Amino acid sequence: MKAFYRLFYYFSILLTGVLAGVTLVGAFAGNTAPESFKLIPFIGLGLPVLLLANLAFAIYWTIRWRCWVFLSLIALFGNWGYISCVLQFPLFSPASEPIAKLGTYTPGILTVATYNVDAFNHEHMGYSCKGIATQMQNLQADILCLQEVGISSSFNIDSVCAAFSNWPYQYVPSAPEGKELLQLAVFSRYPIREQSLITYPDSKNCSLWCDIEIPGRTIRLFNNHLQTTEVTRNKRELEKELYKEDTQKAERAALTLIDGLHENFRKRAGQADVLKQLIADSPYPTLVCGDFNSLPSSYVYHTIKGDKKGDKKGYKKGNKKGNKLQDGFQTSGHGYMYTFKFFKHLLRIDYVLHSPELKSTDYFSPDWSYSDHNPVVMRMKL
Repeated sequence: MKAFYRLFYYFSILLTGVLAGVTLVGAFAGNTAPESFKLIPFIGLGLPVLLLANLAFAIYWTIRWRCWVFLSLIALFGNWGYISCVLQFPLFSPASEPIAKLGTYTPGILTVATYNVDAFNHEHMGYSCKGIATQMQNLQADILCLQEVGISSSFNIDSVCAAFSNWPYQYVPSAPEGKELLQLAVFSRYPIREQSLITYPDSKNCSLWCDIEIPGRTIRLFNNHLQTTEVTRNKRELEKELYKEDTQKAERAALTLIDGLHENFRKRAGQADVLKQLIADSPYPTLVCGDFNSLPSSYVYHTIKGDKKGDKKGYKKGNKKGNKLQDGFQTSGHGYMYTFKFFKHLLRIDYVLHSPELKSTDYFSPDWSYSDHNPVVMRMKL
């Protein structure tokens, strides 16, 4: 029995060291393009689970009062950049609620919301669409960025615009001829001036930008829906083959899942590079909203934000006070932040980033039932 405990002890040390090493590699995922090292994006994707495992080992070694606890602590603190993107003080203040509830009208505050509406649950009568509009009205949202605005013959784009008629300025771009896109939309209480649709090669996903005249200044807004992961569809295919107990087909399905993930990592990285240049060219303070389909550990997040190593010059024109965008959750959020409802609430993939001269005062993500995502809401001073 003593030999078994000794073996377990040494195995625990080995596992702690390997786990800490892999987790530290994940800290560099944001600076590594998917094409240069195929494995690192997968480590970055698994970082939430890796960090939880390191936390468990840190507690285990603390209870046993062994120095190996420092391996887990080094891995945790080495990923502090990621942790600060999902946890902010006060830790036990729910991120689904605002810090302070606003009255019927609060002057001097601009409220921006982004929401992947998942085609309004594919409803034909528009109940979800109208419900979302009512909820946004209750939040006093001034600018709405919507992704996956699904339409049907019975509930078309005119019906969607009518549901959001309380926002008099709208930009709902049409897809170029011969190209199918996942629809984006912007609804605003303030005038929309210049505007442009951004399409990507070999992808139904897209982005847009528009200039909005808010009191005292003009801002450039980016609404993004970057390359869809398609994890759910491929995962179902893998589960189906495992259920059939067909080993060869299951292996093929697993390889298809991995290859599909890597291909989408690569596509999102290219889309992020395009956005980075467009943001750098903005003559105005910038808001970057939307569904990035990427964690805060990713190359995509760090590239768009402008804090990837090598981005020394950053965003100079619209960002006069700094060389990178700020994450609204890091500047004014609280509690634990996730935006995707599945995968045990471990994934934060929807964001509002802002130029430093735009002062965020609150950032939260209401738990609504209209989509597989939660909306993200940021309030800032005018």
